[in-house]
Amino acid sequence: MAVTVAKKQSKSVLGGEILTKMLAAEGVEKVFGIIDGTYFGLYSKFEENGISLVTPRHEASAAHMAGAYARLTGGLGVCLASNGPGVANMLAGVAVEQAEGNRVLLITSSRREGIVYPDRGGTYQYFPHVEVIRPMVKWSCAVPSVDRMAELMRKALRVSYQGRPGVVHLDIPENLMNGKFEWNAQWFWEPSQYRVLEPVPPAESQVKKAAQMLIEAKLPVFHVGSGVIHAEAFEEVRKLSELLHAPITTSWAARSAVDERNHLSIPMVYLKAVNQARTQADVLLVLGSRLGESDWWGKAPYWGQPEEQKMIQVDIDTDSLANNRPADLPVQADVKVFLEQVIAEVWRRQTELNLTGRRKAVTALKKLCTKRRKKLSKHLEDKATPMHSSHIATICQDVFDEDAVLVVDGGNTSIWSHFYHEIRTPNSVLTTYKMGMLGAGVSQALGAQVSDPERQVYCIIGDGAMGFHIQEIETAVRNHLPVIYLVVCDKQWGMVKINQLFALKPLKTLVKKTLSPEETINSDLHEIEFDQVARAMGAHGERVSTPEGLRGAIERSVATGRCSVIHIDVDPVKHMWAPELKTFKDMHQEPAG
Repeated sequence: MAVTVAKKQSKSVLGGEILTKMLAAEGVEKVFGIIDGTYFGLYSKFEENGISLVTPRHEASAAHMAGAYARLTGGLGVCLASNGPGVANMLAGVAVEQAEGNRVLLITSSRREGIVYPDRGGTYQYFPHVEVIRPMVKWSCAVPSVDRMAELMRKALRVSYQGRPGVVHLDIPENLMNGKFEWNAQWFWEPSQYRVLEPVPPAESQVKKAAQMLIEAKLPVFHVGSGVIHAEAFEEVRKLSELLHAPITTSWAARSAVDERNHLSIPMVYLKAVNQARTQADVLLVLGSRLGESDWWGKAPYWGQPEEQKMIQVDIDTDSLANNRPADLPVQADVKVFLEQVIAEVWRRQTELNLTGRRKAVTALKKLCTKRRKKLSKHLEDKATPMHSSHIATICQDVFDEDAVLVVDGGNTSIWSHFYHEIRTPNSVLTTYKMGMLGAGVSQALGAQVSDPERQVYCIIGDGAMGFHIQEIETAVRNHLPVIYLVVCDKQWGMVKINQLFALKPLKTLVKKTLSPEETINSDLHEIEFDQVARAMGAHGERVSTPEGLRGAIERSVATGRCSVIHIDVDPVKHMWAPELKTFKDMHQEPAG
């Protein structure tokens, strides 16, 4: 039986209002998108339904804002794009948010019925939205009539919460979106009437078998994927790993699933220790990870051989189970529920545990981490001007709150940031691990700030990446979002340039560490004074080139309580030679084992 979302309604309703009321019933409070007359019937009803519209300067930014918002809140990120050029602009954001696995609902408008699907020929601001977007997302559909609008919106919402998160798309003709229709109470159901609200539990037999394998293992190792972040299973991972004294590695995408100060954490930046943990393990517990390319597909020599190393793989999405290597125990379940039940089973049988060998193995792994950290820390002794890139993330972590959200964007800038930032609060780092999309961080930071206005948000971003969406500084100012952007300026496409150096003149590169602009191909950039650009848009702006200057600039920026941009001059040659570049390149080769 249908349940109305309001006690009393008028006799007519705008088509877009149907969608608005359904979003409100799902608890949606924020929507990201640029206003357009083609979906006026939708956003004009937001305020009276408790929804606010946050408007960026580019549609792709709206998708990134929605994705970041979803990742940090655990809810649904909603974004809008208008027919033709608006949808075309949105495509880059759609590709990224689907790749990163963020729960985003994209609502688009199309031209009126009768001239689209199929195009009559020469139709203004039309291209086949659904046909283009469908291969990029989980599900994409055009609404053919007002009678089916609520039905297809329910399906969009249902698919949004099924399996691995990603992008779901609904396209509505503008005459349906803005037209007036007779009210029909049967359109409006409660979420519990059209989708499963409870998380998927594992089979009891699988819980017992998993516990048995973990108890009997010589060295069980956890591999944590982004499914742990979506399930918000941070505490459960910690509890079970401590109960079993099992070391934890993560995928790059799930690095912020674990407090890296934990004595069982083997952070991704310590790649030698990570590889050793994964090869020494006799039982792997893979949680919410597809074992993708940056995990070397779970293959030797970076992991053990399948015939010598058992694997328990837990995922909400069956397509991810035993995809790249065989699983001895594939489990379809919500990671959090699975861990809760396994914890209870292992706790019941804890007297069977022998942790002596595990403690010895973990001690050896942590020594490798400490050794690598000491080598990395030597860069912090470099106090030359312009400054060494290693100082940036280090100083930020010292000045910003412990639970501040860090957004990372850029090529070598990202590597320096990851290697000098320690995860201390779960789900506190955002970037585009899967797509590596330059510029996305500008609006990810805005979405993060919208998700929690009281939480500090800062973005360490390369000057190349900042140039993609620099206009969103105005969005931050207009919406009173006190994001702090730290723009790392080396005036070059650094990650590309260092590859060119070795391709063009490897011997000279090894000796000189760089080549002149005349010896490379379009890899150098002119300067943009980002602090001046910020001030021109109404933000606070500063320029620094030393560690001491950076610390003061961050403190002053925080004190302003508004969006700030700090232009940081770094040594361009040292910036190019980021840590583990060879290993990063090796990640994209097929393992030889």
